[in-house]
Amino acid sequence: MKPVLLARRAMNTRFELVLYGARETALRAAGEEALDEIERLEAQLSLFRPTSEIARLNREAAGRPVKVSPPVFRLLERARDLWSLTGGAFDPTVGPLMRLWGFRDVDVPEPTSEALAAARAATGMDKVELNPADFTVRFLHPKLALDLGALGKGYALDCAVEILRDAGVTSALIHGGTSSVAALGRMPDGRPWKVAVPSPTPPEAPPPASPVPDSRAERPLAEFELEDESLGVSAVSGRWVRHGGHVRGHVLDPRTGEPVQHAALAAVVLREAAESDALSTALLVLGHAGLPRLRAHRPRLRALVWP
Repeated sequence: MKPVLLARRAMNTRFELVLYGARETALRAAGEEALDEIERLEAQLSLFRPTSEIARLNREAAGRPVKVSPPVFRLLERARDLWSLTGGAFDPTVGPLMRLWGFRDVDVPEPTSEALAAARAATGMDKVELNPADFTVRFLHPKLALDLGALGKGYALDCAVEILRDAGVTSALIHGGTSSVAALGRMPDGRPWKVAVPSPTPPEAPPPASPVPDSRAERPLAEFELEDESLGVSAVSGRWVRHGGHVRGHVLDPRTGEPVQHAALAAVVLREAAESDALSTALLVLGHAGLPRLRAHRPRLRALVWP
């Protein structure tokens, strides 16, 4: 059976779809609709688009309650639940810390302890007031800023998969960059989808192009079989900042304000991509010690922590 292959750039990465079925035209239409939904969600959630709901919250919610759409409100409620579940290891308010370390700018000095303390005081979902009566959001700290980078791409994959499922697609794989993969059903031959997790790249090396398995890839860290499941991968590689002689990865521990130190890569498999992405970020922060905590809340979780 010949696959239908589609791709589009969105959310600062490349999304690719592989779809199988008897009706190529219908598959292509469903895939394009799924990609359209990802683009729509980027316009709604992007930190960097001034017209997005998240950008508007970051501009205005410290001064007054700001109304958002019901789907965005529910996503923020979910983000708060995941923040609580992980003890703050996943934190979508990490924006002030990202700016402080230079992941939103360039050539910034290494943060002082005083600056770290001030940025940490501006983070935490406990400082985001969510009012379900009117779908309004208010920030309880003037410097707080939302950044859904560790959740939004997975959420977009979940929405795309639902569009494919509603269109009658029963066999598909969709991924966004090297960090988020969602599988619908099985491959046409009845086997689960197999996805390789590549080794993290050092600062001098380019990142791998795709998490989709490649027969030419050398010694992946692991391979996961997926059936109606999603894989989230978080790693310190990909973006770097240099302070003096130190090279630091872009994932921060929101609890300390420092770059993560317990692992170089974490991968999580769960049914929904939003949770896989968020909890892989939390697991990268927590390291091996975080596995019992996450499994206590998500017994079906499959995971990798390296090294």
